[in-house]
Amino acid sequence: MTLTKLAGGTAAVGLGAVGALHGIWTFSPWPLASRAEFARTVVGVAEADLPTPELTAAVAAALGAASYVIAARADLVPQVRPRRLVRQGVWGVAGVLLLRGSIGLVSSALTSRPTDFTRWDLALYSPLCLALGGLTAYVAASTRAPRRRDRRHVIRRLKDRTNRRS
Repeated sequence: MTLTKLAGGTAAVGLGAVGALHGIWTFSPWPLASRAEFARTVVGVAEADLPTPELTAAVAAALGAASYVIAARADLVPQVRPRRLVRQGVWGVAGVLLLRGSIGLVSSALTSRPTDFTRWDLALYSPLCLALGGLTAYVAASTRAPRRRDRRHVIRRLKDRTNRRS
């Protein structure tokens, strides 16, 4: 197995698991006991300010799509057309994860009053985003599209064909 497939598989499984967890959160605060504890620990807001189940389901779907795009780019599952969409999607996923991880670390580290959320953000959420973002960026960089040939080379080849026919 290539390193690209290993990185892609790890990132895809990780994002798929996080997506499944968000799917569970559309109807349950699992693994926490209450919605109030969930809001405080996982989201960092008051229970009244929790995102709606529809928004949480949309995040779950986006994470599932991100998981597919990474797996497809790493050649673990078939790619849909246009392939450019998959290639650009992997770069987009990498950028979002790296940005979320970086901003999370900085904002949680600079908070004057640590909360349950900021402690978890520093210990798990942001580092996980950075790790998955790094793996995704590796997949994106190691599966770059082949460069197009220089047009002069193509024109020369066409001229050679024409000269051979003459």
